[in-house]
Amino acid sequence: MKRRLAALAAAAFLIALTGCGQVQDAAEKAVNNGASQVATATGGEVRKQACALVEDGLVSVKDKELLGGLVAGAETAGAPAEITTPLRQIADSGDQVPAESVKALQDACAK
Repeated sequence: MKRRLAALAAAAFLIALTGCGQVQDAAEKAVNNGASQVATATGGEVRKQACALVEDGLVSVKDKELLGGLVAGAETAGAPAEITTPLRQIADSGDQVPAESVKALQDACAK
């Protein structure tokens, strides 16, 4: 009787461990999917904001500051290099915003 009870307890324990592993896997998958969706949404919002700022082809000092602030968010969100590279170039530029970077960003926004 004791052997049978011990075997039953061991089986229940193994089932519980397997169930916990599956629950943990499901939870990790949900978190990763949620993080991916947030990153995608954030990347889309960053792109939208950057595109709105360069739409007219003129980048004011204020626009340059805003674009510079979007660089880290775009990179963190996994925005494509066609967005992040010109953003970084604009942010790192001195007094003169590179026209080719603005054009590259406009071209990326048009896609």
